[in-house]
Amino acid sequence: MSDAAPTLAPIAERLLGGPLPVRLCAWDGSEAGPPDAPRVVLRSPRAVRRLLWQPGELGLAEAYISGDLDVEGDLTDGLRAVWNALRERSVTPPRVTLAARARAAAGAARIGAIGPPPAAPGGRARLGGAPYSRTRSRAAISHHHAFLSEFYERLLDPSMAYSCAYWTSHDPSYGLADAQRDKLEVICRKLALVPGARLLDIGCGWGALALYAADHHKAQVTAVTLVPEERDFVRERVDELGLGQFVEVVLSDYRDLEGGQYEAVACVEMGEHVGHDQYPRLARTLHGMLRPGGRALVQQMSRAAGTPGGGAFIETYVAPDLHMRPLGDTIGLLEAAGLEVRTSESLREHYVRTVGAWREALEAQWDDFCLLAGDHTARMWRLYLAGGALAFEERRMGIDQILAVRPTARGVSGMPDTPADWYPAPALEAA
Repeated sequence: MSDAAPTLAPIAERLLGGPLPVRLCAWDGSEAGPPDAPRVVLRSPRAVRRLLWQPGELGLAEAYISGDLDVEGDLTDGLRAVWNALRERSVTPPRVTLAARARAAAGAARIGAIGPPPAAPGGRARLGGAPYSRTRSRAAISHHHAFLSEFYERLLDPSMAYSCAYWTSHDPSYGLADAQRDKLEVICRKLALVPGARLLDIGCGWGALALYAADHHKAQVTAVTLVPEERDFVRERVDELGLGQFVEVVLSDYRDLEGGQYEAVACVEMGEHVGHDQYPRLARTLHGMLRPGGRALVQQMSRAAGTPGGGAFIETYVAPDLHMRPLGDTIGLLEAAGLEVRTSESLREHYVRTVGAWREALEAQWDDFCLLAGDHTARMWRLYLAGGALAFEERRMGIDQILAVRPTARGVSGMPDTPADWYPAPALEAA
């Protein structure tokens, strides 16, 4: 008898606190739920067992990553439809009581889904030590960037910029590489880089900004990373491009930086990896490394007020110890460190397009990604990018470029009077 889906549907509705927003398709061929809703396919009883042993976001994510659960069609469209249905119906999941768990277990037993907890898919972060300590921060960042450079070379544009691009055109011929180049140019202009200006790039990643600032603006760049693989990759690129006189690559924690007197400091999508208690120290580092009149550019993700940042899936598989705060909180912390925030520009829609471009690259080379990193890792990235695009699209998350300056002791910023004059035209022709 094919009754897995009809058995599971009322259990799911009780746990959700409202009507089932999806069409449930079970391994035995049975279906339940609205026929025109997104189709969620349970390919194995293991999908139910994962949710029984680990209810919530992480259980669902691991069921998807393992292939026990799937969503037919475009994953972002499916997640969007489910999210909209829950919101429109004002579904509020009730507190899961022991009695509700017992009923769910009894229903699962009837369809043969009871058993020991399935093994988690590979790729979980395994961190030890105190949160945001130097050792743990190094491990967390290394996990986030643990994939082969070849993986990122296929996913990203040729500059290897693993951060939100800046899209200045909707022309079909204008692509991710163009938008990343424009992002790098915008950052350099906001920092008012001129030949010989000293730039500190904290969290340099694969070196996109450091290499661009040196090559196109002849800045003297100190690129800082916690990841040895990134350090080695950037050094190779420096040698290939003949930029050795302009770029120094340093393996260091931001808390160990000393010296200061830089004309510019950039921190591009690194602040999300700094915890609540440690962020004031990062802000003081930005201030302390600048000479008076120097500029700081912080590009950083944020969360809407009242919404959580990260989540169990993201923090377990993608970016452990991720911490996001509302934009206003970050601005307050930068100001408290002595910086004067001059402007903040939202890039939220830009990030939706950036993630869309990464998703296109992933899907276009799906078999190659599976061979390179394994099916579970490829599915994890598909879920990560699909969920991320939706979070930014629906304004549950944001991303901003914050431009700040270190004033002199007398409060002089050195900034021109009007924003139109803040960002000088590049002094050099693009190579």
